[in-house]
Amino acid sequence: MKKAFAVARWEYMEKIRSKIFLVGLLLTPTIMIAMGLLPGIFAQREQQTPRFIGLIDQTGQFVIPISDRLQSFYVLDNGQPAYFILPLAVGGGIDLEKEMADANRRIAEDRLIGYCVIPSSVLVDSVVHYRTSVVGDFRIPARVEEAIQQVIALRRAELMGISPSVMERLDVRLKVATIKVSSEGEEGRSSFEKVFFSAYVFLMMLFFLIATSGQLLVRSVIAEKSNRIIEILVSSCSPTELMAGKVIGLSALGLTQVGFWVVMGVVASTQFGMELIDAGDALLMTVYFILGYLLYSAIFIAAGSPLTTEQEAQQVTSYLVLILVVPIMLAIPAMQSPDALWLRVLTYVPPLTPTMMALRIPIQTPPAWEIGLTILLLLFTIYGAMVTAGRIFRIAILSTGKTPGFKEILQWARLG
Repeated sequence: MKKAFAVARWEYMEKIRSKIFLVGLLLTPTIMIAMGLLPGIFAQREQQTPRFIGLIDQTGQFVIPISDRLQSFYVLDNGQPAYFILPLAVGGGIDLEKEMADANRRIAEDRLIGYCVIPSSVLVDSVVHYRTSVVGDFRIPARVEEAIQQVIALRRAELMGISPSVMERLDVRLKVATIKVSSEGEEGRSSFEKVFFSAYVFLMMLFFLIATSGQLLVRSVIAEKSNRIIEILVSSCSPTELMAGKVIGLSALGLTQVGFWVVMGVVASTQFGMELIDAGDALLMTVYFILGYLLYSAIFIAAGSPLTTEQEAQQVTSYLVLILVVPIMLAIPAMQSPDALWLRVLTYVPPLTPTMMALRIPIQTPPAWEIGLTILLLLFTIYGAMVTAGRIFRIAILSTGKTPGFKEILQWARLG
């Protein structure tokens, strides 16, 4: 192993001194934090100017109550109401088509953000139409809907002989605090943000680490093959020692990145009073992180060794990294249904096992037998992948000219 460690040391020192690595060390967590926090910050940020909402009310009963409710609940930082209700047409006998055409023209001229049409039958069928040019801002229709619902409830209460003051007292704004119960029956405060952020950070760290170090591994082999340095290297050490050294060196480089990011995360959490992930969950996720990284290292070696050009390397590594996009897309459904059959099935697909378990652990920690089984599955898969990658690597590093086909690579894997 002396020669393998010598290769590992060279790979590690060569890459860690590069300016690109040092820039990425700071830039990657900045991008991760921006991707995780900025959308939520902008989504929660209120508008800075009042919005004007038109109202076509065929009942003649909704203009003032809706305006009062919106202006009492939603206020800008400067104390102004966030919404102003403009009565476009009130009462029965109005020309609805003409009024709607006029309202549509006002929206086109940016004089209204939107308008509601409240038909005379609203107290019976509870159907209201909201038209707007900004369909992406779901907060406005949701707030208008809530205000109209409350007014309808009060009107129906009056028709049933119930005092409006009684209805006001029955209007409860409930806040539910989520408490996670572990498999041992212990309680711990949790929240969607904490669960989602911990799983999201794991996925993004693994994604960035594999995307960067995997490409470094493949390009390193291609560069050495194209410069004929590989022949000198294998004259001094065996292909197995060379492959092991590259994996160890780049793994150490990746762990250096992750360790630096974790320290930054702990410092930031301490400074801003953010809740950290539970220690037990963090330990389990670390185990899956390391196993997942080793598995993908073997896959990258097996896929990248036969390649001869940078273009081929970029294309192949892009396809491999796409596997990690799958859990990112499934993050929300997985959190909503942690016991779903499809999630359990994907857990036992080795390339997805680390990421699927990372999604499940913060939400609802799987039973011990399932954790042990998936770890054993990963260990056996890593061993098989490393052996296969070593066989392909031994032959592929000295092959030149035309890129071998899939059948030829399979033959190398069996006979190497």
